[in-house]
Amino acid sequence: MRVLISGGGTGGHVYPAIALANAIKDKDPSAEILFVGAQGKLEMKKVPAAGYFIKGLWISGFQRKLSFRNLSFPFKLASSLYRGRKIIMDYKPDVVVGVGGYASGPILQVASMMKIPTLIQEQNSYPGITNKILAKKVNKICVAYDGMERFFPSEKIIFTGNPVRRDLYDIQINREEAKASFGIDNDHKTVLIFGDSLGARRINESVEGAFDMIKRHSEINYIWQVGKMYFDEYSCGVVAALPNITVLPFIERMDYAYAAADAVVCRAGALTISEIALINKPAVLIPSPHVAEDHQTKNAMALVNNDAALMVPNAEAKEKMIPTILELLSDEKLQQYLVCNLKKMGRPNATSEIVEEIFKLVK
Repeated sequence: MRVLISGGGTGGHVYPAIALANAIKDKDPSAEILFVGAQGKLEMKKVPAAGYFIKGLWISGFQRKLSFRNLSFPFKLASSLYRGRKIIMDYKPDVVVGVGGYASGPILQVASMMKIPTLIQEQNSYPGITNKILAKKVNKICVAYDGMERFFPSEKIIFTGNPVRRDLYDIQINREEAKASFGIDNDHKTVLIFGDSLGARRINESVEGAFDMIKRHSEINYIWQVGKMYFDEYSCGVVAALPNITVLPFIERMDYAYAAADAVVCRAGALTISEIALINKPAVLIPSPHVAEDHQTKNAMALVNNDAALMVPNAEAKEKMIPTILELLSDEKLQQYLVCNLKKMGRPNATSEIVEEIFKLVK
């Protein structure tokens, strides 16, 4: 069986795609897998590092605001459709899977026109424009949230949840061992703080601005991923000098980070939400407002409305983020209540269910 997986751009698309590829190989070791991504994007590094081949398209998103960059979009789209068709004709896939992102559109469009079985995986509670367009043409649509028939043909929808990295399914790491890997050698409670794969300025500013509070509550440890873009700026700041905080540009082993943490502060991307629901840690969500249709707030509200997480709006993070997490850590009953509700929302079999749907398309 030959599988072509297309999409990427951010970790929220790339890591689920790799999780699917790994699960396909687990089910059928003889399966061949080729990725197609966007040139210069995260997938062009992460996919080869995971052991898979990838080809790049000259494609980027259409800017919703007036921008000179949109002048090149028609040329990029035409180029990607042409190259996408050539890739598909050369590779001859049995099935094509789209995980969202720039490269997903041209590849799934061409595959549908060529009558190749297709499946898209929509991670968010509010779909991107690419998947909205593709929905009418693909065979199946795997989703992670209820109510997606508002956007997609109901007969194509399969509720599966989002694929999550295999190292998070059954974290076996001892908590003390995990904390030690971050240089923490005490039994104090630990907070994990991170934005997206590149970092989140507002979250970083909110930590930096809470210097006095973090210093005063020295009984709380912090593992703070500032993002590679911001590491030079924040690693030399006053907060970074505090003994109860560990500042990192990027965390490669999220299984260790989650195992070490008693609570989490993070954005509300689809992948992060799925990870939180799987590892069952109480969380304070700070949705990014800089995303299409404010979909991170919609993702977060799916948990908040079920009493499975707390949320602080991005605009209020500087004043409320650290006080909210400290209040949560001081309330054991609230932590237990959130985790109890969070467990009901986890989809530990999401990856295998999506893979099963992929295999059904080939039969």
